[in-house]
Amino acid sequence: MRRTTLDLWVGFFVVIGMAALMFLAFKVGNLGAANASQTYVVSGQFDNIGGLKARAPVKSAGVVVGRVSDIRFDTKSYRAVVTLTLDARYQFPRDTIATILTSGLLGEQYVGLEPGGDEAMLKTGDKLQITQSAVVLEKLIGQFMFDKAAEHPAPPAH
Repeated sequence: MRRTTLDLWVGFFVVIGMAALMFLAFKVGNLGAANASQTYVVSGQFDNIGGLKARAPVKSAGVVVGRVSDIRFDTKSYRAVVTLTLDARYQFPRDTIATILTSGLLGEQYVGLEPGGDEAMLKTGDKLQITQSAVVLEKLIGQFMFDKAAEHPAPPAH
């Protein structure tokens, strides 16, 4: 009898522990069930998204206001289409500028939103009209090297 009671208590605590771990995993991964009425979805086209990934944060003034929900390639415009799911608590004007930024020098990439001045607000299905692509470090280094080489032309051959 005593052994059965002990086994029952151990099993109970194992189940509670597993449930707590799952809860923490969902919280850390930000994968909790989101209520569709608490968010709205907008999209924007970018020439280059760099290393942006789905589930990347969307920030405005340093505050996370949403997540990147989908990234796909548009075969007609040959541009990347990024879909953003924004928290309904944060409303943005229709002329908001979306920029792909990097945390630190080599950190994760995220979408930054800079609010415009339009009185009409974004709503589900709207497209961001003004976007700025990611700065690609390799392109910057190549441009710098090319500019330096153009400043100092090679001496004439004899």
